[in-house]
Amino acid sequence: MSTKSQLLKGILEGCILAIIEKEDVYGYELMQKLEQHGFTFVSEGSIYPLLLRLQKEKLIQGEMRKSDTGPNRKYYFLTDTGRCTLATIRKDWVEISTPVTSLLFQKGDD
Repeated sequence: MSTKSQLLKGILEGCILAIIEKEDVYGYELMQKLEQHGFTFVSEGSIYPLLLRLQKEKLIQGEMRKSDTGPNRKYYFLTDTGRCTLATIRKDWVEISTPVTSLLFQKGDD
């Protein structure tokens, strides 16, 4: 498994929860939003299993809704547990990303 894949595996859950927090989305729409934010390397095949896992963990819920342009779609939205988990992920990210960025991009010997 590549370094990028290993890093992505740990943070993708939080990114998905952050997108769903803003608005209810269906799977393909979620993929588009990830791509708009630069996640062009994330495959559709990795998103759907993650959505299922997030549902099993009760972080999101899915609901079938009618579509104006085709078949019904399953829209995902955050649960209260998902909101709490996202808040924790955000807090943890700030605590981790600052020192990691400092070390990886530090110039000279300190």
